[in-house]
Amino acid sequence: MRSQRTRRGSSPVTAAVFLLTVGLWLFCGGRPSQAAPLAQREVLPSGTVLLVAERPAVPIVAATLTLQAGAVFDPPAKPGVANLTAIMLSQGTTTRTAPQISEAIEFVGGSLRVESGTDTARLSFSFLSKDLDLALDLMADLLIHPTFPSVELAKKIPEVLASIKRNQEDPGTVSYEAFMALVYGSHPYGRPTEGTEASVPTITRDDLVAFYQAYYRPTRAILAVVGDVRMTDLKQRLAARLGGWTPGGSPVVAPAPPAPLAKQVTKTIQREVTQAAITCGHLGITRDNPDYYAVSVMNYLLGGGMSSRLSQTIREEKGWAYDVGSAFRSGKYAGDFSVTMQTKNAVARDAVAAALAEIRRIRDQPVADQELADAKAYLTGSFPLRLDTSAKVVGVLSFIEQHNLGLDYVERYPALITAVTAADVQRVAQTYLHPDTYALAVVADLTKAKFTP
Repeated sequence: MRSQRTRRGSSPVTAAVFLLTVGLWLFCGGRPSQAAPLAQREVLPSGTVLLVAERPAVPIVAATLTLQAGAVFDPPAKPGVANLTAIMLSQGTTTRTAPQISEAIEFVGGSLRVESGTDTARLSFSFLSKDLDLALDLMADLLIHPTFPSVELAKKIPEVLASIKRNQEDPGTVSYEAFMALVYGSHPYGRPTEGTEASVPTITRDDLVAFYQAYYRPTRAILAVVGDVRMTDLKQRLAARLGGWTPGGSPVVAPAPPAPLAKQVTKTIQREVTQAAITCGHLGITRDNPDYYAVSVMNYLLGGGMSSRLSQTIREEKGWAYDVGSAFRSGKYAGDFSVTMQTKNAVARDAVAAALAEIRRIRDQPVADQELADAKAYLTGSFPLRLDTSAKVVGVLSFIEQHNLGLDYVERYPALITAVTAADVQRVAQTYLHPDTYALAVVADLTKAKFTP
């Protein structure tokens, strides 16, 4: 919906900015002009980067250990190895069985999880500060002494396969995975992180051990900790527990960049569904691209918000889709741009054409001053919501370190967004949006949607 003006010329966006800015002011201690660093940073002797945000008023410690051990490093013939390695890390060590690990966590009301994404694997925990020693004991045990027991692996493989099959029942997921394969080709980003129904059953314990030995190393790790903890004390506790976690393994080798599409490519998938699931787009940008902030503003205007152009045209005016949007996803080694929507089969082609028309419009015509101002106000004003819990701060700290953004990033972000001009928006739209060379993945009742199988 279009924003309504309020008294004295202020808009709801402006009011939200004020409230959220106050929230950040309170979160940072009520002294924005003398804001303390977001965290302390040290590199441990093992090579692990340690980030600590001391919050003595919060009797909980939240932490995430991020490792460069994601699906991007999967063996090409066996996608899913990184995911299963992360899953199996908590399924038994030389000193604890899987049930003993779970019981230790539940006894003190803590939480611990290990998961793998595209670029990284993550071990996260949240415990009361009085139980920090137990949390660190468990973290160290999982990192240094996993056994990857075959009996537990035999249980987990069917669970992963069941998850893959469930995903294949969701048209949106099927469309997205087909889109990623079209855009990235043989690049690792084109493969599902969980693996495939063909690859997962072939993964062995030896595959997991080899992956663990290559990638679960302290030199590939970032440990972010937030809560009732002190840097000096934490370093001593870590030294006592992680001394046996030795450097080594495989060097970090970036995959070859994916090739841009030379022409439009389409993948259609027949399903007996009432709504077509559509994903279209192409390669985007990496997080270290200097145009990242201008692209963020441009994408918000195009399809990143509820009042975006795509939402206004396709959802509000046409009534063709309940949910439609666009995104630039920026990974460590590549990125992509996509428009996603679910719409009635009968208007699927029209909805794609309308989305492409909006992409061309933001390339060809400068944005209006008020439209740009509202977008920047939302992006800067909503930023404090990324920092309103300890778990979110842990995530931001890990992200900042992973992408070398600097611990002053939170302070610099509003100015980086505010500096974006209408000319910048049009320039990056013309540079990074390609409405004539894109990948289109459609899951639909193809006859009703008038797409050729």
